Amino acid sequence: MNLEIVTPEAKVYEDTVESVVLPTTTGEINILPGHIPLVTEIQAGEIIVPKPGDGQSLAISKGFAQCVGDKISVLAEDAIHIDEIDEFAVEEAQKRAETALTTMEKMSDEEIAMLETQIAYARAQIILKQKRR
Repeated sequence: MNLEIVTPEAKVYEDTVESVVLPTTTGEINILPGHIPLVTEIQAGEIIVPKPGDGQSLAISKGFAQCVGDKISVLAEDAIHIDEIDEFAVEEAQKRAETALTTMEKMSDEEIAMLETQIAYARAQIILKQKRR
C-alpha cells in the first residue's frame, strides 16, 4: 500500500507500507491491505507505520484520511516525524497557546478552535517524544 501524508506546506511522508495506525476521532484504526474504502476524520495524535525491525512514528494534527484500493492519503494541518520534534520549542508554543486561550477576552469560535488545535498538536508531539525515550 502507498501511504502519503500531506500538509498545506509540504508532502511530509510517502512510502510503501504494509499497514498504518491512524488516530481518528472515534479511536485508533489499523489499515491493512484490502481495507474497505474509507474516509475518516483524524485527530491530533500519533501515526504509526510498522516496519520490520523498527517502525516509524509521526505526530499529526487534525485532518482527514482516505483509503481507496492500495492508496492511503492523509491530509492534515500539521505533521512531523518524531526525530524532528524539538520538545522545548513545542512546550513553549503550547504555553503560548494556552495563555492566549485563557487571557483573551473576545475571540471568535474560529480563533478558539485554532488555539485548541495548536494545543492538541503540541500535546501529541510531547507525548510521542516522551514515549520514545
